[in-house]
This record gives sequence, structure tokens and C-alpha cells, in this order.
Amino acid sequence: MASATSSISGLSSGLDTATIIDQLMTLEAVPQTRLKSRLTSEQSQVATLQSLNTQVAALATQAKELAKASSWKVFSATSSLTGLTASASAGALQGGITMTVDSLAVAHRLTYGSTAALTDTVVTNGTDVKLTVGSTTTTLTTDGTLAGLAAALNASGTGVQASTVKLDDGTYRLSVQATATGAAAAFTLTDSTGADLLGGATVTQGVDASVTIGADTIHSASNTFTGVVPGLDFTISSAAIGQTGTITVAADSSSATTKVKSLVTAINTLVSQIDTLTNYNATTKTSGPLSNEGSLRELRSSLINALYPDDGTTMADLGIQTDRYGKLTFDEDKFTTALKADPDALATRFTASGTAGYANRLATVADIASSSTTGTITASITGRNSSIKTLQDSIDNWTDRLDLRRTALTQQFTNMETTLNTLNSTASWLAGQISSLPGWDSLNSSK
Repeated sequence: MASATSSISGLSSGLDTATIIDQLMTLEAVPQTRLKSRLTSEQSQVATLQSLNTQVAALATQAKELAKASSWKVFSATSSLTGLTASASAGALQGGITMTVDSLAVAHRLTYGSTAALTDTVVTNGTDVKLTVGSTTTTLTTDGTLAGLAAALNASGTGVQASTVKLDDGTYRLSVQATATGAAAAFTLTDSTGADLLGGATVTQGVDASVTIGADTIHSASNTFTGVVPGLDFTISSAAIGQTGTITVAADSSSATTKVKSLVTAINTLVSQIDTLTNYNATTKTSGPLSNEGSLRELRSSLINALYPDDGTTMADLGIQTDRYGKLTFDEDKFTTALKADPDALATRFTASGTAGYANRLATVADIASSSTTGTITASITGRNSSIKTLQDSIDNWTDRLDLRRTALTQQFTNMETTLNTLNSTASWLAGQISSLPGWDSLNSSK
């Protein structure tokens, strides 16, 4: 706040009153400065707690994902043939399936024998043509020319694609092909009376892809087969035609291992941060900025103790245990071996409900800390935000008090300068009066 009173800095006293006032105000503002320091500290701690809370919430999400049975039903599919690729999804069964690749899917095509210029009339008996796909006939209106016919077919949205190929003699040949492969996409194209266009076309019949599994021949409109085997899709290509190969479906241990390793890393990262924030540093001889947050120490203990279920067992046989620093270690080889030996039993150790499942125990610990309504970290943030408001109110009150104090000091020094100026003027007047008295000069000269 600007002062309502201006000072006359040292005009009469010779003092730098502005600096004196600033120095006095610095002393007066010491309590407010302390409050500002506390405010900055509280704000920094709230920001740290918010960041920590976000990480704990992310850990809860990560743990809940591992608590789902679907997270452990991850399979990979491999093929013995170059031209046969496969992918496995939820619901796939472990094992192998052998098949012979018979044929690829082919798109239905009409290749017209006669050629014409793009502007030649090729549609007879009017300008309409009839396109029949299955039992559905669509009437298309054209301008009768070869170019107009191709354009109408391409704009029809009926699942065909027309092209005109320029030949050496400058004429064009019309080719019309189904946009989808398979027998169901076969079509016919005639004029309005049912007569062939351009004297008729060579037909490349649309056919389905086929494979033989055991005694059965399986067909697909495309080269990708879906739903033939639950949870397994496979695609064939020309490289596999006539060959017999095997698709093997197996549990993808690397996926589960990666997820658990990531979880352990996230826990250790969180534990390290809590240690830094709450422990005493013997080197710097300072305590962490959140050393008074008992809830964080409790969270740290709970994150590690979640490793142990109520039945007194541990996760050490799965390669997860604690080290001498109170952090987790993860033995990938041991975990992978246990997973391959009995994937269902290992998954249950994580997915079992309540306190029986490690992932659920961990998720519960993280939720207790990070819940947006009842979380212990959330409560701490709320309490500190309340303190911040109180501190800010006190700082604002001090600002008003200090503004009033500066105004008062400025007025006092201004009054002092004014009084000194008046006294100086009076002294000068008196000196002038005395010097003008009769005999004053001779009196002074006789001394």
C-alpha cells in the first residue's frame, strides 16, 4: 500500500530519513517475514504431498490391474510356417493346432474384353446399369460413357471398385472388382435390360480362403480366420499354400513377469521417496521436510508388510522379498520358474480376494493412503491447506498493520523535518535582528 503521506527526506536534519524508515520497517516486519517463511514451507510440503499422493494412486491402479484374473490370462501364439501368423487373446487354450493351408481368399472381378475411349458410349438401352450383389440389386444412373460408368460404380458405395486401364492403342479397358474378398462378395453388372456391358467380361470368381484342420475344411471370406479356435486368430499368405504347419499357444510368462517387476519398482521408488522426505540425514544433519508426517512412515511400513498375508507365509518362493534396507527385491528367474510350473496357482497368490491376494492387499494399502475423500495423505493435504489459509490471513493482516506503521513513521519524520526547518528559519531571523542592533558591529570588532 502506498503511503498517504510523503516525507521530506533530511532537508533540515541532514538525515536519510527514507532509509531510516525502511530499516525500522524491516525490524517491524520480522514477525511477518517468519510467517511468509512458514507459508512457503507449507506450500512446498503440500506440493510434495500432492505429487506423492498421485504416485500412490497410480500404484493402487497398477495393483488392481494385477488383481484381475484377465491380467494373468496372457498368451502368445507362434507358428511353424512363414506364411502363417497367429495371435492369442483372452480365452485362448494352451496347446497346439495343426492345419494345412489350402487356398487364399480371392476378390470377385470382371475384366471386360472390349475396349473404348473414355468418352465413348458403352451403356446401351438407356444410361442406367444394374449391379447385383447377392440378392440385392442396385440401379445406378450414368451418363452412358465409359468414364461415367466407372465414376458411378465408384460412387455407389456398393462394395465394388472400377478402374479403366489405358492400353497401347490409346483405348481403355474396364475392370470392376469387389472391395472385399470371398464368395459372398460376388456380383453381376448389366444394362437396364439385363444384357452384358461391353460385350461381356471374363469373370474371376470370388472365393473364400480355406484351411484343413483334421478332417474339416474351414472357410473364411478373408485371409484372416477369427473364432475358429477360441481366443486364437490366424492369417494365411501365399507362402503357406499347400503346406502343413502348427500354431502353438502358450502362456506368455514375459508379460506377467514384466508387470510384477514394474509393480516392485514402483513400490521401491515410493519407499525411497518416503525415506528421503521423513528420515534424518546424518551427512547434512537435517531432517526430511516431512519428518513430522507419521502417516507416511505408516504407509511405508504397510507397503512392505503387504508382502506377507495373514496366514504367515511370504512371497519369497515367488522371488519377491525384502532386503536389509527394508525394500523389495525381485528375482525374475525364480518368478518365471514358478509361473511356468503352475501359472494358475501363482496367479491366485495375486488375485485372491481380500487379504489373501497380494495385489488386493497392496491396492487396499494404497487406497487407504490416497483416497480423494478419506485418504491419510489427502487428510494431511487438507490440514496443511487450512494452515496455509490461516497463515495467509495473518500475513495479510500484518501487511495492513505495517502499511499503517510506515504511514505513521513517515508522518513523524515529516513533522520533525518541518519543525527543524521552522527552528532554523527562526534562528536565522534572530541572528539577522541581532546583527542589526546599534553598536553590534563595533562590539564584535572590539573583541
